[in-house]
Amino acid sequence: MSAYVIMDVEIFDIGQYMQFMQRVRPLIEQWGGRYLARGGEFRVYEGDYEPRRLVVLEFPSLDEWDQFYLSDEYQTLKPLRDQCSHSRLVAVNGCEAQILKT
Repeated sequence: MSAYVIMDVEIFDIGQYMQFMQRVRPLIEQWGGRYLARGGEFRVYEGDYEPRRLVVLEFPSLDEWDQFYLSDEYQTLKPLRDQCSHSRLVAVNGCEAQILKT
């Protein structure tokens, strides 16, 4: 079952963040992940949530996301991300479509 990673990113240094992005994208793809949304226009319809830059990733499973996130390769890059941005990050399992028969 696919897993979806939702990030709300506040960027302090766009140049350094772009360096991080160039290095992390191939790593995400190596672990079977792909970008579904990255910094596009968004609209808040309810509540007081004020996201900065939204990123949505899809991974084959939560386990694959965990393996990516905890990998030595990503943990080596994470300090670069942390120096130039602040993130809120959550991962959730997708749901399989089911057809109900009557």
